[in-house]
Amino acid sequence: MNGLTIGRMAKKAGVTIDTVRFYERRGLIAEPPRSAANYRLYPEEDAARLRFIRHAKDLGFSLNEIKELLSLRHDPAATKADVKHCAEAKIRDIKQKIKDLSNILAALEPLTATCNGHGPVSECPILEALETDQHHHHHGGERHDEQHA
Repeated sequence: MNGLTIGRMAKKAGVTIDTVRFYERRGLIAEPPRSAANYRLYPEEDAARLRFIRHAKDLGFSLNEIKELLSLRHDPAATKADVKHCAEAKIRDIKQKIKDLSNILAALEPLTATCNGHGPVSECPILEALETDQHHHHHGGERHDEQHA
């Protein structure tokens, strides 16, 4: 029976064995059948699938979004527009995160500037501000809804 051991496949795809097992549990790759010698041997195309997952993760796609991309990849009825919509949604998501991080930075920098770094912690203006509502004034639109968890 042809195939790759989990170690060989992980190495080919540039991931760890734990990552392979994790993706298996999450249903991103199928658990392979066992060989006559009771080894689990993965088909060659699983290494390519793992590389795909790794690259998509590097671009910020969540595992659920990657599952969707993988299903589109193997759906004969899917179109390039379907894939483009996923990528555009990810771009909107990233832009919102950048906006949120910019707001946090705009609130944190002046707050940090209020402290000279000397004296007891009981007089720390940063801690004082966190205990009051002062830090909310800079923050603007805070989003608590995790979109693609």
